[in-house]
Amino acid sequence: MKVNKLNPTTPGQRHKVISIFSEITVKKPEKSLVFGEKKSGGRSSDGHRTMRHIGGGHRRKLRLIDFKRNKDGVSAVVKSIEYDPNRSARIALLYYSNGRKSYIIAPDGLKINQVLISGENISPDVGNTLTLFNIPLGTLIHNIELCPGQGAKMVRSAGVFAQIVSKENNYSIIKLPSGEIRKILSSCRATIGSVGNSNHILEKSGKAGRERWLGHRPHVRGVVMNPVDHPMGGGEGRASGGHPRSRKGIYSKGLKTRDVKKYSSKYIVTKRKK
Repeated sequence: MKVNKLNPTTPGQRHKVISIFSEITVKKPEKSLVFGEKKSGGRSSDGHRTMRHIGGGHRRKLRLIDFKRNKDGVSAVVKSIEYDPNRSARIALLYYSNGRKSYIIAPDGLKINQVLISGENISPDVGNTLTLFNIPLGTLIHNIELCPGQGAKMVRSAGVFAQIVSKENNYSIIKLPSGEIRKILSSCRATIGSVGNSNHILEKSGKAGRERWLGHRPHVRGVVMNPVDHPMGGGEGRASGGHPRSRKGIYSKGLKTRDVKKYSSKYIVTKRKK
């Protein structure tokens, strides 16, 4: 995946870095796998604004992504690799031999007309989905389940991957992109390979308008507000605003954000990097 650094013919293009979309093969999505998206604009059912900095944005269609990959033993052919406005990764359209169609997250190195399959005793090739019990140690994986049959919940963003470190009893020890090492039941499924579009991290909007197309409204710093609007507001000149805190007065730095009584803490072997 390559990115394009544009010539600064306009102020908005001076810092703009975007993907060249060379891997995209189809512009229009499969009609049977899309439906309209309803936006809230950050408003609740009463019409009150409950989330700031949300609103506008280009109209989108949601693609139905198959995160379960539970059609065991049924081979599928990759028909196209497409752009999905709802995620950073690319998606791939699969045509199954039984006539079904579905979208999946496109792993790095996936090719058109490549044959994919999911199940127990299959080869750990890129794009195939197996249980963790059947995946060799050291293999790069993504789309990892947390509960058997639940569907993939972890490692789904562009360019990320996890790695199987070891196996103990009914659990597999997985190293996640954050550096965290945790136990996951070996009966859970994962897909072989890393997620594609790894250069997504290099992209830059270049101008405020592109952020508005994504539905992001402007942020206003608390230190430039009045004291009535924010705890960090007020003061003469460019005052620092004191200790960083939220609009409701809760400290935003130095506090632990994870619940110490969270049920999944017992599965964490090594915490993520600070």
